[in-house]
Amino acid sequence: MSAPPDLPDIVARAFDVCRKAGYVAFCRNETGRLLATLAATRGGTMAEFGTGCGVGTAWLRSGVRTDVRIVTAELNPKLATAAAEIFEDDPSVDVLAADWSTLTDQGPFSLLFLDSGEPDSVRVDAVADLVEPGGLVVLDDFTPCEVWPPIHRGRVDTLREEWLTDERFTAVEVMIASDASAVIATRR
Repeated sequence: MSAPPDLPDIVARAFDVCRKAGYVAFCRNETGRLLATLAATRGGTMAEFGTGCGVGTAWLRSGVRTDVRIVTAELNPKLATAAAEIFEDDPSVDVLAADWSTLTDQGPFSLLFLDSGEPDSVRVDAVADLVEPGGLVVLDDFTPCEVWPPIHRGRVDTLREEWLTDERFTAVEVMIASDASAVIATRR
């Protein structure tokens, strides 16, 4: 995939914080560029469930062109503290050391970024009402699949199938790299 090698300053700062914290599981640059592009089309309130050290949130922030609010929650207090350091001078980003469910009263969200790694917490029914009409949901960390129903590790990937067929959303799976895809869903 073609992309400029330079990172936005806020994203480079997030990578530095991750290294200092010893955290290595974070949003890929390909996903990050997708997030920045989609964030550039949004206003209102955006959210990320599962901040880690803040790389995904940094990518969202790098794409924002209007006055928006970004709220993000990380259950691990050490990681939440590290992520908060990135945005300490940015009043438009709130990092909470909390479970994602604490953000349910912060919406509706114009863009919601979720990690598919914890399928039970990102099921369509768990988050659909948190997204405004026309709002976007981005789920990352899928392995590309060219068959239907989608198969992952020898089983039907029910999370992906659920998001791609739910009538409340128009959704598509997008390959972001040869070994990674994301589901993008727009609330009807």
